[in-house]
Amino acid sequence: MLKILLPTIMLIPTTWLAPSKWVWQMTTFNSLLIATASLIWMKKPADTGWANLSSTMGTDPLSSPLLVLSCWLLPLMIIASQNHMMSEPLSRQRLYISVMIALQCFLILAFSATEVIMFYVMFEATLIPTLFLITRWGNQTERLNAGTYFLFYTLAGSLPLLVALLVLQNTAGSLSMLTLHYVKPLFTHTYTDGLWWAACLIAFLVKMPLYGVHLWLPKAHVEAPVAGSMVLAAVLLKLGGYGMMRILTVLEPLTKELSYPFIILALWGVIMTGSICLRQTDLKSLIAYSSVSHMGLVVGGILIQTPWGLTGALILMIAHGLTSSALFCLANTNYERTHSRTMVLARGLQMALPLMAAWWFIASLANLALPPLPNLMAELMVITSLFNWSWWTLILTGAGTLITAGYSLYMFLMTQRGPLPAHILALPPSYSREHLLIALHLLPLLALIMKPDLIWGWFGCK
Repeated sequence: MLKILLPTIMLIPTTWLAPSKWVWQMTTFNSLLIATASLIWMKKPADTGWANLSSTMGTDPLSSPLLVLSCWLLPLMIIASQNHMMSEPLSRQRLYISVMIALQCFLILAFSATEVIMFYVMFEATLIPTLFLITRWGNQTERLNAGTYFLFYTLAGSLPLLVALLVLQNTAGSLSMLTLHYVKPLFTHTYTDGLWWAACLIAFLVKMPLYGVHLWLPKAHVEAPVAGSMVLAAVLLKLGGYGMMRILTVLEPLTKELSYPFIILALWGVIMTGSICLRQTDLKSLIAYSSVSHMGLVVGGILIQTPWGLTGALILMIAHGLTSSALFCLANTNYERTHSRTMVLARGLQMALPLMAAWWFIASLANLALPPLPNLMAELMVITSLFNWSWWTLILTGAGTLITAGYSLYMFLMTQRGPLPAHILALPPSYSREHLLIALHLLPLLALIMKPDLIWGWFGCK
């Protein structure tokens, strides 16, 4: 574990001591090296248990895909931020990169923690760098408001979790993830135990976010700089899903009865947020609401608690992380050229930037889950497991899939097709840096078609 964590921490002095003209190149190159080295964590077919164990950290087939995704994202965030940070003083550029590196360190510690309390502390610690990214480097005047929403929604959900974990520590005697599976069912069906069950899950459901407690997400995405949007969509939402998968083993006898309203809310959220996407005018807001829609399927898949549901949820988290991060990068390239996120004002860009339109096309198709991409494999697994639980869910998931296809095509057609508006006179060409950035998002997604067992966790083990 330290082979990856220590070089990541050492990136901070590298950022501050590097010569001014080499800051971005050095941090990008070194973080890419770390991301490549992190591939050693990927699951071997024989691995079903913990590996790389130390006293406080370790990886298993559930955490390793999310750890690799977190490491992979740092160089991409640095590449994406280069252009809009160039006008800032050098010390602020260094600080910006340092905040992103600190966020990556917290994420590695969160996903590799073997103690639930350590996971909780790191889960909360990711708030601080993300809040700095949104409130200091956000694009619009509303950024303080967005930061407040983000902070208070997450904190209000997390404090009951801390109390619930302390209760669990008292009754079970340990909070080690290695032994929690073997704890006997601790709670019966009293009213207090129902509250304890809700307290354990609500923090993660707010982070996902579940429809109904999702209002912080579109605000945070719209106001955040491109790196903030990327890390929020790709990794921070996945903290919620990962936490749910870990904690549900302890909540066993209660989940069967108490999960109904949350599954229904998640599936209803797929339809509602998809419908909201169909009438969005703001490009970043549309991509943000689509994240809520996809996370609804993940919540459903996890709460069903079947091997197929959990496998589908994990694959969907990884596939959605790469896809939505790529879409935010593409939205940012449009914004840097047209200085507007309103789709009606910046349309027909295929005429001006044809190669960028090809990337838009692939990313949009990934978003609507086109075969044979991992997105489709994940959605089919979740939908099948939900159908197996109750055939009524097919109405909700089917309508959700249809709406997803509708808004993904609407987004592509609005931004790329049609005549170029008269007010767009001179657009800078697309740069190699931008093509490399999108390629590094979409090529891993395409490569996973060949070997999906790398990311299906221990649920798919024979």
